[in-house]
Amino acid sequence: MNNQDHEILSITQEECSEVIQAISKIFRFGIDTEWQGETNREHLEEEIGDLQAMINLLIEHKVVDIKNVENVTIKKTLKLKKWSSISITNDK
Repeated sequence: MNNQDHEILSITQEECSEVIQAISKIFRFGIDTEWQGETNREHLEEEIGDLQAMINLLIEHKVVDIKNVENVTIKKTLKLKKWSSISITNDK
């Protein structure tokens, strides 16, 4: 692994933890609770956007293969349809 890939993975790891923290705040205080001029929902959206940017870089730099990611996404969606009460509207 080269230094650039290592940095991308490291920042992705940080962003994952920030998404976890944002979700924890929602569970503790509510999704629309405001703190420092921002709701917990807005903060989660920001953190997910940061994580999505890093996922895009992982794909762009071929750290992960988009086809494999898409295949796993389909498998997970099918599992969720079967084993969860989450409403899923796409037919992947």
